[in-house]
Amino acid sequence: MSRFTEVIVLAKEAEQVMEPLTLPDPQRGWHQCFGRVDENQFYGTNFGSSECYAWVIQFQRQTWAGLLPLLESLPWPRPESVQVLVRDEEDDCFGLWMLYDGKLAEVPLPRTDRYNNGRTITGVLSRTDRV
Repeated sequence: MSRFTEVIVLAKEAEQVMEPLTLPDPQRGWHQCFGRVDENQFYGTNFGSSECYAWVIQFQRQTWAGLLPLLESLPWPRPESVQVLVRDEEDDCFGLWMLYDGKLAEVPLPRTDRYNNGRTITGVLSRTDRV
């Protein structure tokens, strides 16, 4: 079943931690690779620092069930900076997960509710203030 889900990972000083996820790996449950989003994306040049704080990926099927536990287990150099944004095709907005005490936990967003529809990995995040 086709189902699109976008994931954005934000983390400081995490280039080495994320590098394996930017390369193909037949051992993973998904074939897509994260892409780096560095400051060159913003400036439109090849100049700037080599640091990268953001990685993006889009899944076309629900093959990413093990992603959040995998991200949780990585040896982040700055765990307080890790933010994982997830938006399933039925979500009204991205959900936010952060590391607390070594575990990824969803951060409640104002005016949103998450419910399980039985078709998604994380459930559906809907805005409660829609007109």
